[in-house]
Amino acid sequence: MAEIKEFKIKWGMVIDIDKCTGCGACMVACQAENNLAPAEDASNKLRTMNWLTVYRLTNHKPFPDHEVAYLPRPCMQCGKPSCVSVCPVIATDKREEGGIVSQIPPRCIGCRYCMASCPYHARYFNWYDPKWPGDLAQVLTPDVSARMRGVVEKCSFCHHRFMKAQEAAVAAGRNPMDLRDGDYITACTEACPNGAITFGDLNNPQHKVHELSKSPYAFRLLERLGTDPQVYYLSKREWVRREGDNYLENEKTGENKRQG
Repeated sequence: MAEIKEFKIKWGMVIDIDKCTGCGACMVACQAENNLAPAEDASNKLRTMNWLTVYRLTNHKPFPDHEVAYLPRPCMQCGKPSCVSVCPVIATDKREEGGIVSQIPPRCIGCRYCMASCPYHARYFNWYDPKWPGDLAQVLTPDVSARMRGVVEKCSFCHHRFMKAQEAAVAAGRNPMDLRDGDYITACTEACPNGAITFGDLNNPQHKVHELSKSPYAFRLLERLGTDPQVYYLSKREWVRREGDNYLENEKTGENKRQG
């Protein structure tokens, strides 16, 4: 596994699961923004491609104690990404300021080692050349190139929006490496009708995500693996936080350990 790299800027998300209704608006926005073509056979779940997937969680209790939660899962942009260390052609890396794990399709040889190493199943193999029916090809995002078949794809935190925010800052005479809260947000953040997704610089105290990530109700998926994800989740429900790291019934969560 790669070593943890520290950056002055650390782009990250805080997703409030208690606000998420599972509507899927974030998934649609992600596909439209990043030029993901409609699936040729959406019934084949082994070959569909969604950079952002919403999972359904349950506390497994019978009515009337049954509860459901929805968990959007983008790429975790791990601080210690296992996918980077296994890529034989450096098609994926974590070196640019901001801490976003890159994916360079022209370099990718489709070996799928990164898919095997990612514990979050956040990488997808492109089985088909992209095709857009009718006039849909006329409304593609011009800042995002379409990918050919035979390569692996993943969430990039809408990196093209980061570059445009930097350009806007330079034009306004501001420091492009010190963006204000809200200058750069992802498509899923913008599309969420409930405001469940907050995006910003985790290292910047002036950004809302900085404070939210330090909440006693914040947790990260499979945190005990040591991948240091840059995506945090919030929930006041104990069973949701336990699901996030596969705690066994006899184990205490981090919060319970502090109290005990």
